[in-house]
Amino acid sequence: MSFPHPTRRQGHLFWTALSGLAIAILVGLIVLLVWGLGRVLDILSPVLWPLAVAGVVAYLLDPVIDYFERKGMRRPRAIVCVFSLAFVIVAGVAASVIPPIVTQTQDFRARIPAIQDKVVHFFQDWLKDPHAMSEKIFNPQPKDHAAPPVPVTSNAPEIIDTNSPAPPISSGSPSLNGFIDEKTLQSATGWIGKILPKAFSLLGMWFGILTGLALIPIYAFYLLLEKRGIQSKWTNYLPMHDSHFKDELVFILQSINDYMIAFFRGQVLVAICDGILYGLGFLFIAHLPYAVLLGAAAMVLTIVPFIGAVIIFVLAMLIALVQFGDWQHPLLVLAVFAVVQTLEGVVISPRIMKGRVGLHPLTIIIAVMVGTTLLGGVLGGILAIPLTAVLRVLMSRYVWKRAPQTGSS
Repeated sequence: MSFPHPTRRQGHLFWTALSGLAIAILVGLIVLLVWGLGRVLDILSPVLWPLAVAGVVAYLLDPVIDYFERKGMRRPRAIVCVFSLAFVIVAGVAASVIPPIVTQTQDFRARIPAIQDKVVHFFQDWLKDPHAMSEKIFNPQPKDHAAPPVPVTSNAPEIIDTNSPAPPISSGSPSLNGFIDEKTLQSATGWIGKILPKAFSLLGMWFGILTGLALIPIYAFYLLLEKRGIQSKWTNYLPMHDSHFKDELVFILQSINDYMIAFFRGQVLVAICDGILYGLGFLFIAHLPYAVLLGAAAMVLTIVPFIGAVIIFVLAMLIALVQFGDWQHPLLVLAVFAVVQTLEGVVISPRIMKGRVGLHPLTIIIAVMVGTTLLGGVLGGILAIPLTAVLRVLMSRYVWKRAPQTGSS
């Protein structure tokens, strides 16, 4: 039994469906690959984050070491000198900045419940009577400082009731049998059994953090020391023979490295500038009580563009509302945020980044959101930007090719 050949329309529909199925399978594989990469990053994060931080440190210090090397100093000695200078600078900054940060962090943690209650009551009162709350914010009334009440003392003699029974006088030491019974011992044992695993887990987490911090300078030292060997021989370790495919893979990996260098070397410097400007602005302009803490947090959070700045703005606005309860201080916070963002967009970022990443701001926002969702946490959001830039390069090289223009003879 032979089947008739499909018509032209049926063949077109068949190949369209087959192409759609292939595209769906390809998209599914890409999603599965990204999900697997996120899980791998989550599992190996204790191993990867010291290496990633060491790579960023090596990216930042490499131009300085190259400068000393051009002046005639041998590379190992240049690395030791730059590390010593960086240690002195970091120690000096830490000695002057960390104590107020610790003090403000402890004070802020102690006041978190009160701040939460004030925020909840503020919004509850606003929902009940928005007009009254608006009047309270925009037209605050001066508080009445009334004199404290004077305690009333009586000159009448104290009357002692001699008929009331005297409390019993116990002789000897009290017995523990009345206080510790079998149920108390069982509950204490259960509590200890619950708290010990958490304590060991917390101890292991802090041990891992301290170990990672100790490994960062070691990783950075060897990355800087073996820079030329890595640059000249890393292609030899690719498990493939010389071919066109290997050349393309080398191009892809080199693009990733170039964008990593451009992004991290620039964005870390931009984040440091943002943190200093936010701290000074919140301290001297908005007069916020946790300005140093907010500036230090901005140095870390603004490594992730836009998202970190929004988090700092929301925290500063909440502190201003809760601490002062007027409209002037939130307005000053908004002014500081606007000035810092303008300086970053017009002066700081163009001079430091110099357009080397080359992504539209909307593309960066979408990349950060997708990276934090799929790759997990802040590390995924940071990696999303250079990876998106690399994807743009790949699409420009292999997909968005322009057809060669033929001139008329």
